[in-house]
Amino acid sequence: MAKNTKRPQTRLGRPPKDLAGDAKSRILDAAQQVFLKRGYQSASVDEIAELAPASKPTIYAHFDGKEALFEAVIARIITGLTNFEHYAPRGRTVPDKLASVGTELVQRFLEDTVGVTRVTIAEADRFPALSRHVHEAGRDRAAAAVSDVLTNAADAVQRGPKGPFGSKRGLATAQIFMDLILLPMLMRALMGEDASHLQKEVPKFVRERVNFFLAACETDWGQ
Repeated sequence: MAKNTKRPQTRLGRPPKDLAGDAKSRILDAAQQVFLKRGYQSASVDEIAELAPASKPTIYAHFDGKEALFEAVIARIITGLTNFEHYAPRGRTVPDKLASVGTELVQRFLEDTVGVTRVTIAEADRFPALSRHVHEAGRDRAAAAVSDVLTNAADAVQRGPKGPFGSKRGLATAQIFMDLILLPMLMRALMGEDASHLQKEVPKFVRERVNFFLAACETDWGQ
């Protein structure tokens, strides 16, 4: 009697042992690739599951559905972009430190946020709150890092909350700084200019904007 040589079927979507790490991180990594490549409408949970790899039940155990997964991906990207907890600006003077922070911000956003911004703009009608969050979180959290530099500089140069960089006005002033430095480059990238070409312009562009910003604030920081 011939032996049954049929091999047992393996469960679809189950990752091999060497990939059985943090399933949620793998799912988010795969979803980010798919959403940025295809947009929300054309992305499918099946493709995300295959890329992860993870079964669809595993995905739905972590996320209620495709919409929740999309929101989680965008939130994670923005958190990474605006995490300056361990970042220390380079330079000894305030202009140098601001140029360091501004360059870091522009480079991060040029590298990582153009695709996210395009996807969220395309889905603004479906996810209006999320679109607002992408703009506000990116702007406000990044401005907080700039505000720290300005506030520390104010403490070193002037006594008390006087001037545009005091604690009461620091965040608002930093947001103006962000709009001055980040928005022009981001808009150029969104309009299709080559990212590598823009990156080459960043140091000179940021330095010019920093000088303009400080002059507009009518503050003599010294060189």
